[in-house]
Amino acid sequence: MPITLYDDGSHKCIAFPDLVTCEGFKDEATEGKSCDSVQANQFLIVNNEHAALIDPGGNLTYSRLFMGISQYVFPKNLDFVIASHQDPDIIASLNKWLVGTSCRVLVPELWKHFVPHVCTPGATRGRLHGIPDAGMDIEIGGAAFKAIPAHFLHSEGNFHFYDPVSKILFSGDVGTSGVPEEECGMPIADFEAHIPKMKGFHQRYMNSNRVCRYWANMVREMDVEMIVPQHGARIEGKENVAKFLDWFQGLECGVDLMTQENFKVPGQGAAKISVAA
Repeated sequence: MPITLYDDGSHKCIAFPDLVTCEGFKDEATEGKSCDSVQANQFLIVNNEHAALIDPGGNLTYSRLFMGISQYVFPKNLDFVIASHQDPDIIASLNKWLVGTSCRVLVPELWKHFVPHVCTPGATRGRLHGIPDAGMDIEIGGAAFKAIPAHFLHSEGNFHFYDPVSKILFSGDVGTSGVPEEECGMPIADFEAHIPKMKGFHQRYMNSNRVCRYWANMVREMDVEMIVPQHGARIEGKENVAKFLDWFQGLECGVDLMTQENFKVPGQGAAKISVAA
């Protein structure tokens, strides 16, 4: 079910947190549900009847997302599909959006020449635009929507998106948490209790503390009421936003945690796979 993050009548921010479900997948070892794919939140921004999709996902989300956004805008007239980075859970459905709508596509300049590999030859010609490393303003129905740098968090060329009207920061993988399905897209209730649900992911997927600090410094200069990541629950309210920035800027992660033990030739007892007899 779509979640309305903001609506003042002419400007809307809508989240779609449940388009990838665990239905049909069972984990017998844990007697619980287990997905073959990662949960992902998709976002629609509507301003004065113009619209943009942020990180629309792959084939697992396309059909239901296309139907979902039709409640708010005529999909054929979608102005933009915007990608924070190049991962398949971000933009693997791009070819279908190019066929099904009249959208232009915005991707990081660094990945501009890689993205067409998921599309029919020629489909992106004249419709694919790069976001420069310094970021840019994206006009949607007269409102300036900002692509802000998030390099190496976790992709080399990566962007987050700030909406000055709603004061929402769509933060890609930053802020991601592993929570039950019913909590995805919802506000966290207790920040301290939420940290263990974020820590492991951020330690593995974020590059280093150095870029965490730079990003946190930048976000503190902005008026942010809500941080909404691409996976899991959202961080709502200035107090929780400040707590997240304090935690994130102090996080050791990525290359900070690497040692020679992580770079060894596999020896006896290592994992292996073989062709069945």
